[in-house]
Amino acid sequence: MRKIIHIDMDAFYASVEQRDAPELCGRPVAVGGAGVRGVVMTASYEARRFGVRSAMPTARALRLCPELVVVTPRFDAYRQVSRQVHAIFERYTDLVEPLALDEAYLDVSHPKRGPASGTLLAREIKAAILAETGLTASAGVATGKFLAKIASGLDKPDGLTVIPPERAEAFLGSLAIERFHGVGPRTAERMRAAGIRTGADLRARDVEALANAFGKLGRFLHAAARGIDERPVVPNRPRKSLGAETTFPRDLSRRDELEPVLEELCRELAQRLEASDLRARTVTVKVRFADFTVLTRSRTLASEVAGAEEILATARALAFGPSRPEGPLRLLGVSVSQLSPRQGASVQPLLPFPTPKR
Repeated sequence: MRKIIHIDMDAFYASVEQRDAPELCGRPVAVGGAGVRGVVMTASYEARRFGVRSAMPTARALRLCPELVVVTPRFDAYRQVSRQVHAIFERYTDLVEPLALDEAYLDVSHPKRGPASGTLLAREIKAAILAETGLTASAGVATGKFLAKIASGLDKPDGLTVIPPERAEAFLGSLAIERFHGVGPRTAERMRAAGIRTGADLRARDVEALANAFGKLGRFLHAAARGIDERPVVPNRPRKSLGAETTFPRDLSRRDELEPVLEELCRELAQRLEASDLRARTVTVKVRFADFTVLTRSRTLASEVAGAEEILATARALAFGPSRPEGPLRLLGVSVSQLSPRQGASVQPLLPFPTPKR
């Protein structure tokens, strides 16, 4: 029986800023851009009480919380803390799969030190993180990655949630479809329209019918709802691409509506490339039309790019080129690939933060 721990630092960027600037403690803080087109990357829990969330335009966040303190991100500081945290992980197991600077899976089925219990190990790791960095983390413990990740988000901040095998079936059966990884607002809407509201509803459906309706995601969710998740924890997996996308609350057609969204997505990608010390050669734009038809276009550049304006110039040409079919869009996404370290930087397999669902 595997023992998987998912560790997720609490409001990581904002917590580092509050730790390093004590005058920010207890105040609503957002890390991100402060300009007219700025976007929130991470919000402190004090800010979240006002409705401030990651990927939200800073201007809107300030309207929700006029007392919000907006801090420019310090990626070097975040990377330094991340190295401390990952060094703690590696005391307990060599099977550490980083998902972000602030997030990782650990397979502690055969730990290098500490108690044999996954629960006790998670508690010990959390205590070590707090003692050595001054920051809190939340942990989820289960027999698979899917359940462990869900569990770590159930009791934030500074939480510890364990889903033992005997509870997994009941837990998954009652889990709302929106809580399943990969299910965004539009997919949840389609599933609810089809009568799929919980994990129990997923289990009751024919897997081929789900695959026909939702593709590979349908197969994955059908297995996940049954507690089947044999994906191994893979240490130090190099990142092949970075992407950001958003599903609109209503279909959009006009370029003046889509252009600001494209700019935001490109800024997010540029921030993530900077945080990971990476550059990219290929830019890809993905659109999903109102009829769920998906179109992707890519362009490989002569030289590497990393800045928002460089990415945006290519993404704009791909998204609004004359040969793209016309029609209202329900989703717009941008990704970059053929990644390589910036000059003088070491290979960085980590994402700087989880891509938020919009």
